[in-house]
Amino acid sequence: MTASPFAAEDRPLSHHGEYKVPGGKLVVVDFDVVDGVLADVSLSGDFFLEPDETLPAINRALTGLPESTTVAELSAAVTASLPPGAVLFGFSADAVAVTVRRALAKATAWTDHRWNIIAPTVLPTHINVALDEVLTEEVGGGRRNPTLRFWDWEEPSVVIGSFQSFRNELDPDGVARHSITVVRRISGGGAMFMEAGNCITYSLYLPQTLVDGISFADSYAFLDAWVMAALEKIGVTAFYVPLNDIATDQGKIGGAAQKRLANGGMLHHVTMSYDIDADKMVEVLRIGKEKLSDKGTRSAKKRVDPLRRQTGLTRTEIIAAMMEVFTERYAATSSELTAAELTAARDRVTTKFGAEDWLHRVP
Repeated sequence: MTASPFAAEDRPLSHHGEYKVPGGKLVVVDFDVVDGVLADVSLSGDFFLEPDETLPAINRALTGLPESTTVAELSAAVTASLPPGAVLFGFSADAVAVTVRRALAKATAWTDHRWNIIAPTVLPTHINVALDEVLTEEVGGGRRNPTLRFWDWEEPSVVIGSFQSFRNELDPDGVARHSITVVRRISGGGAMFMEAGNCITYSLYLPQTLVDGISFADSYAFLDAWVMAALEKIGVTAFYVPLNDIATDQGKIGGAAQKRLANGGMLHHVTMSYDIDADKMVEVLRIGKEKLSDKGTRSAKKRVDPLRRQTGLTRTEIIAAMMEVFTERYAATSSELTAAELTAARDRVTTKFGAEDWLHRVP
């Protein structure tokens, strides 16, 4: 009888998880679960770790923990196990915790889901905002696959953040003069000045398990890694400026915002400048000195650098490149808004997003 080339300790373990740290290294963990606790934990990856004895120390710290251990508790256990002077390069204690949670199916990866894409569809801005709430609820309730949706609209609009003051953010004379539709969204963040064709806006509707264990701040770059790849493909090297700005070495090109719902759904949406009319923008928005104080510029016009100038491509071409990258990465398939979703969005405009008490909830 031929002996197995694998020693007993090399046998496949029952739980396997992987997590690629955004901008960092791959973290892998294998273990069994025996009587509700982690057993035979084995951490690996292409990260760097010093000194050598740190790796078995982390394995020992995780072994014996209940499978119900939270991300924070897992991370704390890893941190407590580190010997003096330990250096973790390309990963962190939090990254180990996310990997363990993935192995336990408490957290999910992009490839664990069936993704859909909804191509740009011209809709009133109120409907676009209402759909963000409706579709996030649908994904959280398991009635729709996680989805990427690109916006389109016709009327010039400003979409203000959930917590922004209406009177402090908008110049009423500019709003009236340029016939601006003003809508308040469910996510935080700053105001978006949007004319037809002048920016690219998309929304991701996802289960919160995808960002389980990832900090609020890190989740922005994590959810937009595919966008950075798409921009790179069209010749734009972009990066995140904490917390939620997307920029290049030539200036800011966009910003992101998020909202997490009680049913487990999550909204992550981004607006990127394509061909902003900066003169009109500063007539409509009150962008004061305090807002610009940490931006290194005196003019709001200089903060937003259009993608049209940086790429020479049409807006349609840029969106097509983004859709192509997302499809290739996550095997996404085409989808459309259902009649029920559109009806729900229209109802939500009547009861919420088109109502004065919602628009002026922060005067």
